Order: sequence, then structure tokens, then C-alpha cells
Amino acid sequence: MKSVKVFSALLAIKLVLLFSSCHQEGANLQKLTWLPDDNFNFIVANDLGRNGYYDQKLIAEQMGSMAEDIDIEFVAAAGDVHHFEGVASVNDPLWTTNYEHIYSHPELMLDWYPIMGNHEYRGNTQAVLDYSGISRRWCMPDRYYAKSFEVGDSSSLKVVFIDTTPLIDKYHKESEESYRDVAAQDMEAQLHWIDSVLNASDETWKIVIGHHPVYAQTPKDEEEREDLQERLDPLLKKYGVDMYIAGHIHNFQHIRKPDSHVDYVVNSSASLSREVSEIDGTQFCSSEPGYSVVSVSDKDLSLYMIDKNGRVLYTVTRVK
Repeated sequence: MKSVKVFSALLAIKLVLLFSSCHQEGANLQKLTWLPDDNFNFIVANDLGRNGYYDQKLIAEQMGSMAEDIDIEFVAAAGDVHHFEGVASVNDPLWTTNYEHIYSHPELMLDWYPIMGNHEYRGNTQAVLDYSGISRRWCMPDRYYAKSFEVGDSSSLKVVFIDTTPLIDKYHKESEESYRDVAAQDMEAQLHWIDSVLNASDETWKIVIGHHPVYAQTPKDEEEREDLQERLDPLLKKYGVDMYIAGHIHNFQHIRKPDSHVDYVVNSSASLSREVSEIDGTQFCSSEPGYSVVSVSDKDLSLYMIDKNGRVLYTVTRVK
């Protein structure tokens, strides 16, 4: 009888602690409705394509609801819009089941700026580019490209969209088997282009978006990050890039390195997420699925990590 009472007491304490922890977490979360009206805002979403399953449709609706509350300029689709074998053509039904019928909220009928992920390279990547001629909101002028925007009264923003899969050796090695379009891509040409674009940029804020992270905790092959640390990271550091945003890992991570001024962000999956733990330089990590909102003003640049219920989990902020 005594053991039953002890067990009941321990169970009650555990439930109280669990409730308190959940309640405390909820108390620290917030909506973005307080953002200044003149901020320049955009959504980052990646690792989307699950035909609406694994929270994809729920998160898509949250993205639309968020866009009702604050002015969103565009959506940056940071790769893997289509799992698992990419698309076969511009007429592939996956365009409907992964994209058009999922992101159907009226507030998401704006420009989407996509990049390729590794899963796009399992299919027909030219079809991903050509879909810009089919869908009014799918705006993908090339495999890598840059956009400039006016921000606030006196500032500007450069967003550089890059194609990271061809920058990683493993995909070239597997090109004949799984990633057949990679072999046709010129790694050095893209790196030269990134160098020239960043070198010529005089915008107040600089953000680079690619599918693969430079730094991240993940069981995925370490050589993926090592190749980008060798080839891409020196350019990010050299030209004063404020933030590098990636996906691929299916969780939220914010990493800072002592030898770099760059904020390295991993944006979570907008559908199926994965577990995560800390590594050297981790400022924050979460296994929640969701998306991010980037908000830019004359004085600051903030990235808000948002879970599937539309709550802000964490904020990365840079100040000029």
C-alpha cells in the first residue's frame, strides 16, 4: 500500500512538472502581429513535399494565417519542394499534390523564389525551372540568382539564392545512379558567380539561401558540410554576409562560430521533422517542424523560427 502511495505521489509530481514545463514554454511564445508596418518581411520554407501529410498542410495553413497578420513580400522555397524523386516534367501531378493544392491560402498567392534541393536532382531539374512558365507565382529565373529589395527609408537587402547540391562532391559521385543532372553543372562557374555578386553588393543587409547547411548537427554525411565549409564559407565571411539560411536537416538550428561573423541558420522542415542535439556553436535547436519569417528594417534583421502551431520558438537578430 505504501509503495502505491509513493508511486502515485511521484506520478503526480511528474505530471505537475510536465504541465509546468509545457505552460512555461507556451508563455514564452508569441505571435508576430506587433512587427512594425514598414518592416520588409518574407517567409522561408523548405523540405515541403509530402502530399499534404506529416503536418505539411497544417503548416501551409499557418503560413497563410501568418501572412494575413503581417505583410509578406515573398516566399523563399529553400529546396526539396518535391520528395522523393523530384518531378518528371512540368505536368507531373506532384505539382498539384505537393504545391498548388497545399499552398492554396489566398495570402500565399505571391512570388515564390525557389532553389533546388537534393531531391529535385533526383528528377528533372529543367522541369523545376520551366515551371516558372506554368505557374504565375513560381519565380525561378535560373539555378542560382540574386534579388535586391528596398528596405525602410534608407536601407536595402540583397538575397542570393544558390544551388548547393552541385557544390558537394558526393552528389557528383552518385550522379549516374541518383542525381543525374548534377554532372552537367559547373561548380567553379557558380562559385565565381557567388563571388562576383557578393563583391559587387553594396546593400545594407546580405542574406544567402541554399539548401544544404554549412554547419549543422545531423547524422547526414559530414563531407556535405566540409565541402561547403571549404568552398562557400570563405565567401560568406569575406563579403560580410549577415545570415546564411539552409534546410535539408529537417529541424531548427542556429549556430555561431568564433571565427565568423555570419549567423548560420537551419530552417526546419515544413512537413516531417527530425530530432536534433547541440554541437559546438549551437545557440538554439528544436526538432519542431515549421518555417521561418525574416523581418528587415533600417536598424535590424530578425529571423523568427515558427512551429506548426504558429508560435515563435526563437529569434535570431542582427543590428546595424
